[in-house]
Amino acid sequence: MPVHGPKNTPRMDNLPADSHRLTDDFFCVSLNPAIDTRLRFDQFVPGRVNRAWAVERTPGGKAAHVAMALKALSAVPTWIGFSGGATGDELLAGLRSLEIDLFPVPIAQSTRVNLEILDTQGNVTEILEPGASITESEWSAVQRVCAEAFQRESRKKIVLISGSLAPGVPAEAYAKLVSLAHSAGCLAFVDSSGLALSQVLSASPDLVKINREEAELATQVAIRDPSSAAQAAGKLLDLGATSAAVSLGERGLVGVRKGDPLAVHAWTAPLASTSTVGCGDAALAGFAFAAAAELSFEQSLALAAACGAANCLAALPGRIMRDDVSRIERDVHLARLE
Repeated sequence: MPVHGPKNTPRMDNLPADSHRLTDDFFCVSLNPAIDTRLRFDQFVPGRVNRAWAVERTPGGKAAHVAMALKALSAVPTWIGFSGGATGDELLAGLRSLEIDLFPVPIAQSTRVNLEILDTQGNVTEILEPGASITESEWSAVQRVCAEAFQRESRKKIVLISGSLAPGVPAEAYAKLVSLAHSAGCLAFVDSSGLALSQVLSASPDLVKINREEAELATQVAIRDPSSAAQAAGKLLDLGATSAAVSLGERGLVGVRKGDPLAVHAWTAPLASTSTVGCGDAALAGFAFAAAAELSFEQSLALAAACGAANCLAALPGRIMRDDVSRIERDVHLARLE
């Protein structure tokens, strides 16, 4: 059942470019940040000596990608997370260079480094370190920083909690952060997986956005198409989420919220992509931006789908361009799922 087609999709480019600069707060929380190192090869052969022809190092971890995407949408995000050693200093310097506000929490061990290996055949291989081991006092410190930051006075406050948990961080960490957010009058959006996801659902996050594989593990629903994705999203609501969205890669997003009788499928035409790393993070940023602008749920899905697609065109994860988002959003398709 179509909601509307590409010609009359409500669009972000109808909003003022600086509509969120003074009145909204976006907090991007990272409990396992990283330096992302992208290595480019003509051909990568496991088990052999491989010589990269280009190396790029940028701030990483899902929350950093979310903050970068929000910045591209003209929002003013604040990154909150652990930082340790020389790599932690490099992470903070990179975020500052992008004019992203910071509330860093120092830790004894060094911030991890993740590898993304790309070759000219289109193959992408990710190698992710587990992260620095976090002490109980460091975990307590980040909770204090979050609690103080979330108490800011603003028109609307949105906390975006995404990524994996560093070793030493308790499985219920995201549930605790959602509770802190709600106590301060913030919306709480989550993108996680595994035990952290199952624990956070009991805290009733306002939005859970996860990919197909994460949704299958969390709900035990085999996702083959948008209809089965809608079933999985509905189970996430049963488990505690107020709204949920499941990413299907190039087939877009399927979302549903409590009280709505039908799920909604949002998708764009497939785009050529060097790497899809960061697409889900850009989509989460789109959801947050849409919530701050008080767009409808269908409009939120359309913007999130456009942001995810725009990440396919970005030079690096999260570095979307607002013009790309606006252009892609004009061609987003929306349909209600029976």
